[in-house]
Amino acid sequence: MTLQMSHTSPLRLGLMAAGALAAFAAPALAQEATEAAAAPEFATAAETAFIFNTLLFLIGGFLVMWMAAGFAMLEAGLVRSKNVSMQCLKNIALYSIAGLMFWIIGYSLMYTNVNGGYFGTPMPYSWPDAGAANEGDYSVASDWFFQMVFCATTASIVSGTLAERIKLWPFLIFTAILTGVLYPITGSWQWGAGWLSEAGFSDFAGSTLVHSVGGWAALAGALILGARRGKYGPDGKVNAMPGSSMALATLGTFILWLGWFGFNGASQLALGSNGDASDISRIFANTNLAACGGVVAAMILTQIMYKKVDVTMALNGALAGLVSITAEPLMPSPLTAIVIGAIGGVIVVFAVPMLDKFKIDDVVGAIPVHLLAGIWGTFIVPFSNPDMSYGTQILGIVSIGVFTFVVSGVIWFILKSTVGIRATEEQEMMGMDMAEVGVEAYPEFTKA
Repeated sequence: MTLQMSHTSPLRLGLMAAGALAAFAAPALAQEATEAAAAPEFATAAETAFIFNTLLFLIGGFLVMWMAAGFAMLEAGLVRSKNVSMQCLKNIALYSIAGLMFWIIGYSLMYTNVNGGYFGTPMPYSWPDAGAANEGDYSVASDWFFQMVFCATTASIVSGTLAERIKLWPFLIFTAILTGVLYPITGSWQWGAGWLSEAGFSDFAGSTLVHSVGGWAALAGALILGARRGKYGPDGKVNAMPGSSMALATLGTFILWLGWFGFNGASQLALGSNGDASDISRIFANTNLAACGGVVAAMILTQIMYKKVDVTMALNGALAGLVSITAEPLMPSPLTAIVIGAIGGVIVVFAVPMLDKFKIDDVVGAIPVHLLAGIWGTFIVPFSNPDMSYGTQILGIVSIGVFTFVVSGVIWFILKSTVGIRATEEQEMMGMDMAEVGVEAYPEFTKA
């Protein structure tokens, strides 16, 4: 009996232990099976691309929106103290008006049913209801937001040129027309798959479509509005009117520089693949190098010409470099990007005194920076992108320029003949802050 139990006990003990382990493990295995069944499925490659493309538009969009602050600070620094509040008010107003007009009519006019023609359908734009899935490669609302902030940038360019002597409400009326009609029409020619796009014109992120359009509108306004009182003497002398704060102007330039990475980088329009991410990185690098080239070129040239380095020229040299590379920030080599930006800086140094010779008063230098550097950047695209043609680039530059300049001039002339666009001599002397805004930026200083 004892011998028999000694042989059967280990077997029985093993079976008992196995049963106990099975009983212990069963709930855990059942829980794991339940969790596996309840676990969400991974997004498909197409869904992942959709998410990253949408994120690119949103991040790029709020970087470009931040450029509105850059324009406001740049202009606040380059105008005299008695006009700073006016420039701040104009910039927040024009951004808001651009947002409304681009929804009411602008986006659809630029992108809906252009079909190789000259403009789309003038109507309010809409996007899918909350919770609805979007068709296509990115969210509809993210695309609208990204395109809207580009539209607002165009109006910001006009604001600085006409500072210190234009009345508020006529300027805002022009802003509504520019952002709701003029910019969308020329934008539709290229980005809306209109006639210029079919002709082979290329403007990656808007050297002409955004910056030169704003520059042409500003030039037409400056010619019809006239110069600030006292800017040009009867003997041809140019009287300097220094800005209120180089610190604000420098801050504004750096904000614009930062925002430009969204401006150019997100114009890749996709972040759903390795190739897209690599190209965006290249765009960032070239954008930065072009701005650096513009600054250094402007500094060296002002040192040679004036024996001193002009900080305003250095700031505008950065912006001119950025505008110059905007038409094609992907294809150039690093050295080519630097040269393109540097030539933009050179254009600014020579163009600012040239405008003064013609008595064209551009308070912040927006015409050299955005119009002339924009023309240069658009023209030179075929140098780094052999698929493009110089003839087609010139066609786009000229057609957009003529349309914008002529129509803007007509609108400015109508406004001048009806409601009036220019402040009175007394208002200009006291400053637009007191004349129209009612809140002075620096009350103690200006009253003293």
